[in-house]
Amino acid sequence: MLLSAWLDIVAAWRPVFHQPRSFRRATRQALGLLLCLGRRTLSRILWTNGAEQRSWSADYFLFSRSGWDPQQLFRPIVERALPFCRGPYLGVAVDDTRLRKTGLRIQQAFYQRDPLSPKFRYNLMLGLRFLQASLLIPLHHSAARAARGLPIRFEEVSAVKRPRRQASAEEWKQYRAVVKIHNLSRRGADLLTQLRAVFDAAGAVHRTLVVAVDGSFCNRTVFTRVVRGVELIARARKDIVLCWRAAADSRRFYGTDLFTPEQIRQDDSRPWRKTQVFYGGKRRTIYYKEVPELYWRGGALRRPLRLFVLRSTRYQVRKNPRRYYYRKPAYLLTTVLSGPVAPLLQIYFDRWQIEVNHREEKDTLGVGQAQLWNVTSVPKQPAFAVATYSALLLASLQAFGPDRGPAYAALPKWRRNAKRPSCLDLLALLRKEAAEHPELTATLGLQPTPATLTAAAAA
Repeated sequence: MLLSAWLDIVAAWRPVFHQPRSFRRATRQALGLLLCLGRRTLSRILWTNGAEQRSWSADYFLFSRSGWDPQQLFRPIVERALPFCRGPYLGVAVDDTRLRKTGLRIQQAFYQRDPLSPKFRYNLMLGLRFLQASLLIPLHHSAARAARGLPIRFEEVSAVKRPRRQASAEEWKQYRAVVKIHNLSRRGADLLTQLRAVFDAAGAVHRTLVVAVDGSFCNRTVFTRVVRGVELIARARKDIVLCWRAAADSRRFYGTDLFTPEQIRQDDSRPWRKTQVFYGGKRRTIYYKEVPELYWRGGALRRPLRLFVLRSTRYQVRKNPRRYYYRKPAYLLTTVLSGPVAPLLQIYFDRWQIEVNHREEKDTLGVGQAQLWNVTSVPKQPAFAVATYSALLLASLQAFGPDRGPAYAALPKWRRNAKRPSCLDLLALLRKEAAEHPELTATLGLQPTPATLTAAAAA
């Protein structure tokens, strides 16, 4: 059962909390978060658990006063997910995400660029910024299924508050110094060391982490951070200046011949090679060019890199089958200097699963909808919700595997090609099992019924 597998994973959270009652309260909130309908406010979660007539203070104090680290909730998930990862590398996707907030008393909230704004006009939004890491489970090694991203890190990375215009020169000097230390790139570089420590504690000391990032992390701060057993693969701009190593008899380190990734793509003397990656439900042929042992003087300094140039993919539109369209080419830089190309490209193509995680966390599970303003609660509750969501994804793999089997509800008539369960499928099955097997949740003091869920949704 999905519910029993999820409870077994959550039971490993017990060492994170100092008191047994705090652990039981956290488990009740985690299950109520998944069973809740509508917005995931803390009051509606309590109503779903049947606690609408009891004091709510202890449930709010769980995040503001109870001293526990929400990042420790991901450790049992990493330990139990490692058997699903095969191959020479462990793929990890890292990206930042934003949560909209409206409370003016939230200290960590700041105005930032709205990612949903149109390209021709950038809008601003008030919200929080989090840095997330997801372990990429390569399900396509055993079946024709897309990879699944399991969140293993979710930490708040707010920007430093700018001083007022009337501030003194000393305040502005301190602000510029602090910004160089507390920024997204520096936190991303620190995350590499933290991930290595997490996987070492889980028993993956001799396995290599390949961290896939987008263009916002393709900079000097991230690429100059060398961590044992951690390699990078990042999407780069087409106009960055690259070079070779100077000749052995020269006193220079960098060569004088400069080139860009776009020039490599247009160089007809370099042949296109091909390999296959699993993407979009089946294995597809990808054409690429490879340039080994080059240097990015402005970004990676003297750290050698390897360049992959991916050719534009041709596709058709059904209404006009005789006309072809082309997607943009991609330029990838990696610190893996040797070895096969297909596993590295596959990890970067699987990086899209972290975007799927962002969508399900916000739209389906309502991460960030809890109305909290305490400076301690604001970063802990979203991380707690993401850990609950990650445990649900792992429980589905342990209970039913990667396929969407008969245990899930039948698909509607207009949707017949789903090969793996969505987050909505998992939530629907979890609500059904919780209502049919109340003995599994009786030890937590919960008695969820369809009437309770409906009443909480209408509240």
